Amino acid sequence: MAIWHRRAGKDEIVLNAISELSESKVGAYWHCFPEYKQARKAIWNGINPRTGQRRIFDAFHPSTIVRMQDDDMFIELSSGSTFQLLGSDRYDATVGSGPVGIAYSEWALSNPSAWAYHSPMIRETGGWAAFITTPRGNNHAKTMYDSAVQNPRWFSQLLSIEETGALSAADLDEALREYQDLHGIELGRSFFEQEYHCSFAGAMVGAYFGAEMSRAERQGRMMPIPIDPSRPVHTVWDLGKAVNNPIWCFQVYGNRPLIVDFYIPETDDLEDWCDWLNEQGYHGNDYVPHDAANTEWGTSKTRIERLVANKRKPVRVAKVAVADGLQAGRHAINQAIFHKGDDARGKRVAHGVDGLKSYRREWSDELKTFREIPVKDWAEHIGSAWRYLGLSWRMPPEVKREPPKPRPQPGQVHIAPPDLNENSKRTRL
Repeated sequence: MAIWHRRAGKDEIVLNAISELSESKVGAYWHCFPEYKQARKAIWNGINPRTGQRRIFDAFHPSTIVRMQDDDMFIELSSGSTFQLLGSDRYDATVGSGPVGIAYSEWALSNPSAWAYHSPMIRETGGWAAFITTPRGNNHAKTMYDSAVQNPRWFSQLLSIEETGALSAADLDEALREYQDLHGIELGRSFFEQEYHCSFAGAMVGAYFGAEMSRAERQGRMMPIPIDPSRPVHTVWDLGKAVNNPIWCFQVYGNRPLIVDFYIPETDDLEDWCDWLNEQGYHGNDYVPHDAANTEWGTSKTRIERLVANKRKPVRVAKVAVADGLQAGRHAINQAIFHKGDDARGKRVAHGVDGLKSYRREWSDELKTFREIPVKDWAEHIGSAWRYLGLSWRMPPEVKREPPKPRPQPGQVHIAPPDLNENSKRTRL
């Protein structure tokens, strides 16, 4: 786990390490970026300004390459090993034998589900994994780094610009001024601190819910939450394809939503999603986007009808402006308590929490400000589903327990309360 500052040569070091290791141990080696297109731009087609040639050839000399497949960025080497570039946005597209080595570039921006998917393969082959990144707020990369520091089986290192001395003081001053000219005084310094001083302080720059999630952690609103069997577990859907359809599961207690579970389907079959929820005993309302009533392509049924057919209780969330949904989402976080624990529910909710921390806006270099457009990455649909939760969590009727009936004392006669039913013509004694 390597937290290294910007321009420390993270990818170059990893590529050369893979090149050497592929000679000593034959197997499949993968290098994974946050997005597939980034891997092509940065490594496959990227040019090293110092050598003037493609970066892929800096690591793998053309004389060692037997075959190259441009479509899937795949290389077969003379040693018998193979190398392939991947994206965490398409982590489940990898097929064939498992890797003996995999590196994740800019891990703080990558989908943490990629490692959950790949880790059994690495353990089966007895291989290794490397996570290289600069910080992006207090998200899954920070959690993994803290864990690695405490685990003797892991190598962990944090290198800021002070440790490496890669830039002079004059260079750093110039870099800081450029950041502040581009992003403003405060935001520019936040970027600079993250990129060069490896600061985890604060939220991810540009995050929609960063301040609210930080407050929830500081206030201790992430704790073990048992599911109350007397209250229904409601769900909120984004209703995309499997990886684009995160489902938040919550109960309402007083004026708080209790986030008791989180689910990302593994198939594209809506029936499988319903089966999973039914098996968990989550039979409350299912809050879905307003367009769930549209007829699906190639079928005469709407998703509302399909949900009902699978014993679900869909409720459409009214269409509102994105800004209103974001405001509702922020208010919901300020009231929410999130389940935290080492159990399966805790691990699923933790993934959702990481998504809320990473849900962020696009930056416009032209306008020198953030656009009100979410970055199209792994966290986008998690944040979108939360917006629907913000708009809907107050809608479920709260389950009210019957107050205990007073027992008559000796010598007293108990009089039942009057029947307030409008159709009643009399009171009961």
